[in-house]
Amino acid sequence: MRRQRPPRDHDRLDRTKLPGRASAWLAGLIVLGFAILFAWAGGGGAPAAGQPPAAGTIRPCNDSAATPVPQPTSAQMAAAGLDKLPVAPADRRVDLIAPAFSRPTEVTNPLFPISSLASVVLNGKVDGKAFRTETTLLPDTRIIEWSPGQCVKTLVSQYTAYLDGRIQEVALDFYAQAADGSVWYFGEDVYNYERGVVADTSGTWLAGKEGPAAMIMPANPKAGVVHRPENIPGLVWEEVAVKEVGRTVSGPRGPITGAMVGSELHDDGTFSDKVFAPGYGEFYSAHEGDVEALALAVPTDALPGPTPRALQRLSRGANHVFRVAASKRWRSVSATVRGMKAAWEAHRADGAPRRLVAPTSRALKALALTVKTRNRGKTRNAALDVTQAALDLTLRYRPPAEIDRARFDLWARQVRVDAAARNHAAVSGDVATLEWIRDRIARTLDSVAVTRIDTQLEELRADVADKKLAAAAKTATALRKVLARAGVTR
Repeated sequence: MRRQRPPRDHDRLDRTKLPGRASAWLAGLIVLGFAILFAWAGGGGAPAAGQPPAAGTIRPCNDSAATPVPQPTSAQMAAAGLDKLPVAPADRRVDLIAPAFSRPTEVTNPLFPISSLASVVLNGKVDGKAFRTETTLLPDTRIIEWSPGQCVKTLVSQYTAYLDGRIQEVALDFYAQAADGSVWYFGEDVYNYERGVVADTSGTWLAGKEGPAAMIMPANPKAGVVHRPENIPGLVWEEVAVKEVGRTVSGPRGPITGAMVGSELHDDGTFSDKVFAPGYGEFYSAHEGDVEALALAVPTDALPGPTPRALQRLSRGANHVFRVAASKRWRSVSATVRGMKAAWEAHRADGAPRRLVAPTSRALKALALTVKTRNRGKTRNAALDVTQAALDLTLRYRPPAEIDRARFDLWARQVRVDAAARNHAAVSGDVATLEWIRDRIARTLDSVAVTRIDTQLEELRADVADKKLAAAAKTATALRKVLARAGVTR
């Protein structure tokens, strides 16, 4: 589980800057790419045979080879206050040498299959509040010089966490698989949100800059072995001990064999329970009452055929309530909610993923109670909560990009609801969420549509910065129309 780190002053960002669209790291990638091309082209002049490169010459970035991973010294551990931790002895560690990365983006490790997992939903409780995450493999890659002169191409995974229905954290994680099948972690760009804006970037790190690359999953884990998914004292540090392999756990579609159980030691001396399952990767985390568990993953849990009719009725009903509640047609709304309840019971009886049952039931119950109050804004907000639950259920039947486009539309509607409630912090968070989902769907739309969406997002961000909530609502409506007319490429 990702645990919020306390903010540090040097992590503070200019809150007027747009954190979405991964612009900062993309720019860095472009610069590094030019540097690599320049080096291979002999930029600056190649040294004579047997001579070291001249001062200021760009060093070529080569494919990696098996390399010892630098470890923090005892003095560094003490300086970070970690010298009293019950760390494992070196002879139990399996992450002290990083193998070569010959096909780094082809991740075949069944316990961390990041290259084949298109979209994952986890849920649970954190600080007593509903917690939900969306993890999406982005189409981008990033080249990282993780050791002097050695580069690796990594996958980029977007992790988005919502606490009590609002954006809490976004991280861009960089992974690659080594030649022996172990999976390595090369850093993350973290954005922690408070009241809809980036409060800090605590937890951000990059291999080769802040510290070493770290193993996140051994090639063939065995009980007793230890690895550190993060290993930079004072910044990010965790140590995982494998306790059991081959366990059977309950998954979205039934029993899953071959799971790995671990215990994760944190830098504050506390422990988390961890489970990784074949075909899913991180499956369950528990820490001092907080729980995050896998609800659904595709393609692992994907089912053939069209979306079931009962689920379609649930989704259509939620959208109808959202529209009709604006005109206060409460009799029609009440009748629709009754139909939605019947549709949900029918779909649930057919075997909905168990960790999606409670959130959907709660959302429907909340909608029914809100309708009784005849509060237009709260009813529309509750209808969007049901829509979100229905989209998670629909992910089994429809392409992830289609679900993300629907999520984008949902959050554009959320802007309108929160703007009407004059909740500036909520609107700001809604816009941030839209910006991040934009990164997931951009490659599925034609270039003109992407340009139009980006233009509307810029205007929407400006509306929020100027606290023009009525204008933000209008821009959100225009944004929905752009998405509806967008040409889909895949």
